[in-house]
Amino acid sequence: MKKFYVLCLLLLGFSYAANADVWRWQDANGKTHYVDTMKSIYTWRDESGDAHYSDTPDHEDAVAVQLVWHSSGTLDDLDGTAKEEDSGGFLPGETPDERAERQQAEAYYCKRATEIYDSYVNAPRLYRTNEEGEREYLNKEDAKKMLAETAARKKELCE
Repeated sequence: MKKFYVLCLLLLGFSYAANADVWRWQDANGKTHYVDTMKSIYTWRDESGDAHYSDTPDHEDAVAVQLVWHSSGTLDDLDGTAKEEDSGGFLPGETPDERAERQQAEAYYCKRATEIYDSYVNAPRLYRTNEEGEREYLNKEDAKKMLAETAARKKELCE
């Protein structure tokens, strides 16, 4: 009879794991995160514009996020999706020092891409420098293409 109860508990445990759900939410900067719990999450931006989140509203600007059902399964089932774990923005296996270094690098590259894009938008004409070091001005079509490529790169680096 004892084996029967153990078997029932095991089956119950497996059925619970099989019915897990993954939820998604966005932080104060619009970055998407995935979690496998419906525990409350709060997000806010600090004075420098960095997004933070916590499971308690311990900041005066903290707002509760809306969890949106994403899929059945677990976080490991999200094939190829770049996701952060529900652990304060850490990537899997990342140390606090590595996280700080990654965030600093991401902020730098976003800022630099924004500066480049803004300089292109505000330039009277766009040009490339040829092998002799001379300017070759772009026609309207090529300039438009370069602006679109730069905007896409900025979006990629700033999300």
